[in-house]
Amino acid sequence: MTNDAIAAVFDHVADLIEYQGGNVFRVRAYRNAARSIGSLVESLASVRADASRSLTDLDGIGADLAGKIETLLDTGRLPLLEELEREVPAVAFELMRVPGLGPKKVKSLIEALTIDSLDGLERACRDGRVAGVKGFGAKTQAAILDNIAFAKSPEHDRMLWADADAIVQGLMAWMRGCPEVRRVEGAGSWRRGRETVGDLDLLVESTDPKAVRERLRSWPETSAVLLEGDTKTSVRGPHDVQIDMRVVDADAFGAAWQYFTGSKEHNVALRARARDRGLSINEYGVTRLTTDTTGKGESIAGRTEEEVYGAVGLPWIPPEIREGGDEIALAERDALPDLVTLADMRGDLHMHTTATDGEDTLADMVRAAVARGLRYIAITDHGQRVTMARGLDRKRLLHQWGEIDRLNESLAASGPPPLVVLKGIEVDMLEKGGLDLPDDVLEQADWVVASLHYGQSQPRERITARIVEALENPNVDVIGHPTGRLINRRPAYDVDIEAVIETAARTGTFLEINANPWRLDLDDRHAAAAKRAGVRLVISTDAHSTHGLDVMRCGVLQARRAGLTAADVVNTRTLAGLKKLMKR
Repeated sequence: MTNDAIAAVFDHVADLIEYQGGNVFRVRAYRNAARSIGSLVESLASVRADASRSLTDLDGIGADLAGKIETLLDTGRLPLLEELEREVPAVAFELMRVPGLGPKKVKSLIEALTIDSLDGLERACRDGRVAGVKGFGAKTQAAILDNIAFAKSPEHDRMLWADADAIVQGLMAWMRGCPEVRRVEGAGSWRRGRETVGDLDLLVESTDPKAVRERLRSWPETSAVLLEGDTKTSVRGPHDVQIDMRVVDADAFGAAWQYFTGSKEHNVALRARARDRGLSINEYGVTRLTTDTTGKGESIAGRTEEEVYGAVGLPWIPPEIREGGDEIALAERDALPDLVTLADMRGDLHMHTTATDGEDTLADMVRAAVARGLRYIAITDHGQRVTMARGLDRKRLLHQWGEIDRLNESLAASGPPPLVVLKGIEVDMLEKGGLDLPDDVLEQADWVVASLHYGQSQPRERITARIVEALENPNVDVIGHPTGRLINRRPAYDVDIEAVIETAARTGTFLEINANPWRLDLDDRHAAAAKRAGVRLVISTDAHSTHGLDVMRCGVLQARRAGLTAADVVNTRTLAGLKKLMKR
């Protein structure tokens, strides 16, 4: 079984134990183990096979969980999971797809109303029976009814970060048009830069919550009001996404922003650190713990996030790495990375033109790159294997490179050029091995991207061998979108990413973070593993049009989540600096 499959089993076990009202520490142990396993690049099978190591060396894995991992690796089954699944009704898993219904609430509904399906839950809501269940009520019933359609529809999966960002930016601009809004910021998984976002969180500083609520209600994109309270309002926005807006005072804005940004795991660790120092942290601020009969301690921080972190002896931690990993330990040692920024990017090394499947010409792409302040780009149209994109054969490619030479001469005719265009190509790794253009052509290129577009269902060993062969080719500079995934559309092909990273480190070949919002490939875990192995990364847009150059920010965000600095990304350097790092 893969790491992801085992992590999913442990998460499922945690859900079932929570549904049964089991020990909270046991639930937490399985969830922590799932998160730890999911973040591993090295396979659990390889850890187990190494006689010098033990599964219990892994974070969050004790002897009991190690034994269960071995059972899964040996048999693909877990008797505990099968026992729990027999004890918990199958409908519980269906109901937990409804936003806001966790294991405990689902259990209450099933036991009180004998619900056997999502349709049954919908009928119970329409009949008013859900409102009569202890802990629910009319507002909760209405929210559940609204969310059932959301849960049933396959179109309502988590949205891409870029789509969520468009909504957040539009909504914040709308809210800033309200005179009573002093400040508005996004929070949650959007602010942390997660690849996909489930719902949106907005924080508003104001002393007039009513005016702020009315402004949100009047947003042209608001399709329904799900909840309305003194300080919290929830609405349904574009693409049926739920938007939760909270209104807070200035004195608590920083604490609330930190709290609602999350992640849950990061906040749990931060609260534990605060308790050790006699403090309490919540969305209202940082206070001293007290045994006073009033139960109210002295408030010491809350206006800014910097105050909140400073109160527990830490520097401010960038939101992209607040995922419950090693960020607090790094902060303690004053060793947080200086994360790469969009302003650091000097070049874009993967893009297409009308010569193959791009929408804009070579000249159009150059003008757009100059307008964005780039100093160099590589034109990397497809090689001849990609026939559906009219891939370039030797003759057409050499003709394009001649055009690029003449364009560079023109750009430099009146002095230092605003931008240098590299003669590039995106070659395909062929199913039977080799590349789709010969080495005597590739050695004339300034920049070669090697990608895998065909034969993605081949066995793991074959796909890995194809990529390793490309990495070992002296003319290949970078592997494009190394796992081939399309978020929410297509899983990664089966590849030994550990072997890919190891070979990239040995050969001095770069690996790409493809900034296309559907790809973001490498993902943050694999990019972090590449950095640890000494591999340098390239952030490229894979743009097929001039506006496609704007997705660079998505790739930078992914790199930040991986903990990458400008030094880890080769196209933050000058062109001369980039060439010094290339293996040829």
